Amino acid sequence: MLAKEDAIILSRWLSDPRVLEYYEGRDRPHDLDAVRQHFFNTSSEEEVTRCIIQYEDKPIGYIQYYHVAADEREVYGYDSFKGKIYGMDQFIGEPEYWNRGIGTKLIVSMVQQLTLVEKADKIVMDPRVHNERAIRVYEKCGFVKAALLPKHEYHEGAYHDCWVMEYQA
Repeated sequence: MLAKEDAIILSRWLSDPRVLEYYEGRDRPHDLDAVRQHFFNTSSEEEVTRCIIQYEDKPIGYIQYYHVAADEREVYGYDSFKGKIYGMDQFIGEPEYWNRGIGTKLIVSMVQQLTLVEKADKIVMDPRVHNERAIRVYEKCGFVKAALLPKHEYHEGAYHDCWVMEYQA
């Protein structure tokens, strides 16, 4: 679980243009106040589990998971689906840990947590279509492209298409 002292490292990661190119946007760096507002001052209705990713006892990234709300289910095309759907978002904030297979291990372990412990029927993510490295990792972990969401995410001054990527438990 995310602790208040994690704000410092999140701020460092979310000020790094290499990370921001994929998460939040290089035009939206997060100082300490922005991190506290975005990650710690959330409504009690918002049930998001936020965690720091550890690798060999070193914090290297961030992951969150949550029940997909009714409005998002509709956007994703799951408005008539009655099962449990979880969404997840993540990034590795230490670029020296990119391209080492850690993202694959992370996704596999989170899929296990969500399907075995949380009893998810589906898990979804919505990467931008040009984030090919992330999409390859997700596909390697059993996710499939379920739908295209045109102009779904505002990132660095423009709206971008995203994939709904789905894991079926």
